[in-house]
Amino acid sequence: MLSVNTNSGALTALQYLNSTNSQMQTTENAVSSGLKVSSAKDNGAVYAIAQNMRGNVAAYSSVTDSLNRGISVVDTATSAAQSISDLLIQMKANALSASDTSLDSTSRASLASDFQALSDQITTIVKNATFNGVNLVDGTHTAGISALASASDQSQTISVADQDLTVSTLAVGTAYSTATTAATMVATVSAAITTVNTALSALSSGSKKFSIQADFVSKLSDTLTTGIGNLVDADMSKESALLTSLQTKQQLGIQALSIANSAPSTILSLFR
Repeated sequence: MLSVNTNSGALTALQYLNSTNSQMQTTENAVSSGLKVSSAKDNGAVYAIAQNMRGNVAAYSSVTDSLNRGISVVDTATSAAQSISDLLIQMKANALSASDTSLDSTSRASLASDFQALSDQITTIVKNATFNGVNLVDGTHTAGISALASASDQSQTISVADQDLTVSTLAVGTAYSTATTAATMVATVSAAITTVNTALSALSSGSKKFSIQADFVSKLSDTLTTGIGNLVDADMSKESALLTSLQTKQQLGIQALSIANSAPSTILSLFR
């Protein structure tokens, strides 16, 4: 039926053209943003899942920061312990030389002075072995250091105990004065070396625990990020092909609408 009031062909063509334009807008948004789900209106369920996963990734970033701070604190203490161990080895050799009864008093006094200088150096190292306000070797931070291990359970932590490596604890703060006290100091320094090396082993193991957990958290965060991408990222090759197809459909739709709109004008030929 030909009618000047209702053009069903034009209405149908317009519906298809509007549908194509809507699809084109969606595709253009995906191409420009790189996301097939950039907001809740694109896909509410997928967007909600992605947002939850993004929250987890952000939480794991905080866990990583906590672990890295812990690593830095423990590594600082480990470096201090290594230096103290080296100094104690020198002090043992020094005291052993001074324990020689054939040594004259002047030479022994000179050795004692060097021993005291090495002891003072240990004190300096201990005082400066601080990172982020935490010192694990001066005997003041008795709680040790703890770091977050999980983003979902804040009670899960990794801890490393403190180690008191002060000269007073090691009993090497005062130099010897005689061959006898020097001999006694040899045994004292030997015991101190054992103590420091034990502490060094504990600190090294603690640093390794932090590093292993940090690596795991990093990999887990990367896995979650990849999962988010699988949910919301657009397949650019697919979107490109779809955009080309829709552009063609749009042009054909415009042409079809033009043809449909011109149909009523044929009615005039009936009255000629």
